[in-house]
Amino acid sequence: MKKLLDTLVGWGPWGLFLAALLDGAGIPVPSGVDVLLVFLAAKRPDEFIWLSLIAVTGSTLGNLFLFYMAHKGGEIFLEKRTALPRTMKLRRWFDHYGLLTVFISALVPLPIMPMKIFVICSGALGASPLMFVIVFICARVPRYLALAYLGRSMGNDALHYLKDHVWHLTAFAAGLFFVLWIMIRIADHRRERALLNSTK
Repeated sequence: MKKLLDTLVGWGPWGLFLAALLDGAGIPVPSGVDVLLVFLAAKRPDEFIWLSLIAVTGSTLGNLFLFYMAHKGGEIFLEKRTALPRTMKLRRWFDHYGLLTVFISALVPLPIMPMKIFVICSGALGASPLMFVIVFICARVPRYLALAYLGRSMGNDALHYLKDHVWHLTAFAAGLFFVLWIMIRIADHRRERALLNSTK
């Protein structure tokens, strides 16, 4: 595994793109795209914006592939991957909150919200591909820009910083989820009121 990581680091931006593509498509990458991005940004500080955009592109394409696989397989594809109680719970989250679950899990890496199951739910349950891509990119751009900036500014110490502040990230994700959920509820309420008024 370490040899593969060293190879990807040696390939530079192309290694980062390949890692993000494979990881997005559901093929695990040793140490993950986040670590690789931080490593490369520390080695190439002047290219941190370019590296973050490469990671965004590879990750988006990989996850879009997974999205279309789930879309093609439909409910049967989804049922095979949501048989466990925990994944069934995550599917209910998606049923209730929709692409908001994709946004939060793509923005902040949290063990309690594994992103792949939400991507699969999006494809299998008929979410709009365009909306999926927009939501996904809106989450990935700030995440990868922040990681690349940390790598540029702090070098490999950025990984220790993230590990030491995991609970802060969790609290941020929970707060963001709540704020966005409130906004969605308000929009839904206004839409229902407008429909009610139009039928009078």
